[in-house]
Amino acid sequence: MKRQKRDRFQRAYVHGYKAGLSGRSRDDCPNQDINLREYWMSGWREGRGDHWSGMTGVSGIHKNPMVV
Repeated sequence: MKRQKRDRFQRAYVHGYKAGLSGRSRDDCPNQDINLREYWMSGWREGRGDHWSGMTGVSGIHKNPMVV
């Protein structure tokens, strides 16, 4: 469990995915570090794609179980 908490890049990706899935703007990225921002944006892009595909709620759980 501690190892998962320490991985900042995974957390940035997951937070970006959640933001994209909920329809938030990419300008809402909270990270100033270029590497964390890159992971956040990558997650945001995938989340936006899933949002547009209708993968919200229960239908999206099988897509990315790390987000739960």
